[in-house]
Amino acid sequence: MLNDGVENLNFLTHLEKEVVRELNLARTNPAAYAEYIEDFKKHYVGKYIYVGGETQIVTQEGVPAVNEAIAFLKSIKPVPLLRVSRGLSYAAKAHVNDQGPKGLVGHTGSDQSTPAARMNRFGTVKKAYGEVIEYGNWTARRIVMGLIIDDGVKDRNHRKNIFNPVFRVVGVSFGSHQSYTYMCVIDFAGVYIER
Repeated sequence: MLNDGVENLNFLTHLEKEVVRELNLARTNPAAYAEYIEDFKKHYVGKYIYVGGETQIVTQEGVPAVNEAIAFLKSIKPVPLLRVSRGLSYAAKAHVNDQGPKGLVGHTGSDQSTPAARMNRFGTVKKAYGEVIEYGNWTARRIVMGLIIDDGVKDRNHRKNIFNPVFRVVGVSFGSHQSYTYMCVIDFAGVYIER
């Protein structure tokens, strides 16, 4: 297990801590993380994903996006561990609390807030920042794998954000979503000064 320091953070749920661990596992050993995605590929039939007795999931790209993610992970160098931020986690939670009950999607809040505006409510972003959102998945590994595969996202910005070496701080929030059942918001920053 990584010495990521998340165990005693009482503002994160168990699942949110697991998401941080998955992010750090992928960032610090991308080639090994490729094996998890390679193993998950067996659940694909064309553009459909079948896992156990779960309802099938329809993807936009299918296996080609999975293969691309695996090749990417095998080609990149490790990047540093992410440190958890209370303020970034609160910013992520604000977006979950806004979008989830309304069934909204995207990075703009119902109040037209941007990720940066939400992050700056609880602290100050310095350097770079980014946000990724996964809808529908409910385990840490599936959340992170989904963001790395980045099915249907042409520029693969979710994947790029996860592996951006400038990002050193992270906040995570997981919650319910009216349309997709679950959602997970992950906010990143290069430097973040807590309030």
